[in-house]
Amino acid sequence: MSFELRGPTLSLRIPTEDDAEALLGLASDPEVTRWFSWGPYTDVAQPRRFLVGLEDERLRGEKLDLLAVHHERGPAGITGLYEFSVRDRRCVCGTWFGREFWGTGANRESKALLQHLAFAELGMHRFGSYSNPLNERSTRALIGVGLRHEGVLRGYHRHGDHHLDVNIFGLLRAEWESSALRAEFAGAISVVGSPPPTFVADP
Repeated sequence: MSFELRGPTLSLRIPTEDDAEALLGLASDPEVTRWFSWGPYTDVAQPRRFLVGLEDERLRGEKLDLLAVHHERGPAGITGLYEFSVRDRRCVCGTWFGREFWGTGANRESKALLQHLAFAELGMHRFGSYSNPLNERSTRALIGVGLRHEGVLRGYHRHGDHHLDVNIFGLLRAEWESSALRAEFAGAISVVGSPPPTFVADP
């Protein structure tokens, strides 16, 4: 399937098994996966298994993970949408980038692309996200791209043998339409192809 979102410096596209080596290089850094329930990668078989599973998740309408590719520097990380309810028109975003892309604006641009995807292409009403309350960097980044901190879900995420609290964030369609992030990237986002139909809300 050919589907891609293009911004000024980044593109988001459906990854393939050929991207496994690049993901190994990006996510073999323990700092990159510090807050996740997986990783760091130590062998190319690990990202390859992840990539193989994505097609089934797309077909089931569960997760739409995309490879973020810098136009000059190549693959940068994974960003995408999950926890879909097409009926309720909502989804949640998740993102990780290789450390060399931290602080470069890549995360901000990727969120502009994802918000465009969710609201303009998929017809969503709500765009959400989570962060670990101890991960202040992630929390600041989400607030910085227009999401509102709505509270804390206690014991919500299992990480190994522990259940962790998570911050919950949300952005509604009307808020996105008047957001600073949307205005910043107005006219700079293009879409090639069509998103997988399982994620598109009925008109």
